[in-house]
Amino acid sequence: MSVEVERKFLCNADTLKTLEEIGAVCVGQRQFQDQYFDTPVFDLTLNDMWLRKRKGCWELKCPTTAVNGTEETSGEQSKAAALCSRYKEITNLPDIQLRVKEVIKEDVDSETTEKISSQEDESWLGIMNLVCFAEFTTVRRSFTLEEEGVQIDLDQADFGYHVGEIEVLIPEGGDVQSALEKIERTAQKLGLTGHQRVEGKMHIYLKRNRPEHYEKLLSAHVL
Repeated sequence: MSVEVERKFLCNADTLKTLEEIGAVCVGQRQFQDQYFDTPVFDLTLNDMWLRKRKGCWELKCPTTAVNGTEETSGEQSKAAALCSRYKEITNLPDIQLRVKEVIKEDVDSETTEKISSQEDESWLGIMNLVCFAEFTTVRRSFTLEEEGVQIDLDQADFGYHVGEIEVLIPEGGDVQSALEKIERTAQKLGLTGHQRVEGKMHIYLKRNRPEHYEKLLSAHVL
């Protein structure tokens, strides 16, 4: 299980030129469709948990707290950390189903849990009362730097939103502070300024297409 430490930034006409100037290497372009699922009353997303299916694979992103005193830092370090998100990524389907069962308000007994854990189809979604609330396609160009473990993605969503991401993956319990420092050094190379967190694709999608859902997440301080 890994933890994704990530900072989003707004792309502009000069982004590709800047990436070239700092020595970033393009490692490929791909297109993928994402589907996100939750209960009709938003049990998962109101807990900042994001259940996604991408290219036939399931992933559950759960919030995680920083380690090594990261949350206790002050000054510029604290500001840089506040611009980053940290999510634990669960990709094993039985583990995902177990975690979802712990959160949703539907009463799913142990016999049903054993049944859905052995299924390769998607009937478990109906058993847990999960429905798709967002679906969109993204074209992503990915870049790497000499900085070990840093990836930069430039995303273009099919609903007209462009956003960049600086990402470092670490093992669960790994050195979050080191990841934050790598991201901050990369941000400086890209010339990123300001201390306002940039909205991700999902934020914009919900704002435009699911305003009621968006307002509930704002009220719960998830977004």
